Amino acid sequence: MTGELDMEPMTPHQAAPRDQVGRAVGIVLLLGVALIHLLDAVAKFQETRYVFWLYIALMLASLVVAVVLLRTDSRLAWTLVVLASGATIVGFILSRTTGLPGAKDDIGNWAEPLGMASLFVEGAAFLLGLYKVASTPRIERGAQPNAIPTAVRSSLASKRTA
Repeated sequence: MTGELDMEPMTPHQAAPRDQVGRAVGIVLLLGVALIHLLDAVAKFQETRYVFWLYIALMLASLVVAVVLLRTDSRLAWTLVVLASGATIVGFILSRTTGLPGAKDDIGNWAEPLGMASLFVEGAAFLLGLYKVASTPRIERGAQPNAIPTAVRSSLASKRTA
């Protein structure tokens, strides 16, 4: 072993286990986001009704995207993971700094256990989502996912005839 990293591109067959692990971790993180907000939703229903409904929307979005990740490793699904977790992190920070309209009780309440768990899970989902968006190849409209590009195909054909 020379100590150098092998930077050769992986075939879809080689990449499949890595992609499945990433999807599984993403699903678990999304379920964690939904669970954390479910645990806090009862209190929010009594305190600030619109925050409760935002929690419901986040929980539903998390569950829907988790189901999508069960079926596919699409850039769209990972983009939704980034948007949902990023927006939730921003909401948490706002609730602890300036407060939300009609909800000033949490200003400065950085050490709340559910809040810390929420930040950890959402931060992990956000970072994983960014990685997956950056590393998942984009498929152009009308292209076959495993098709060999025309330039490569013509290059291979010319080498065979030579």
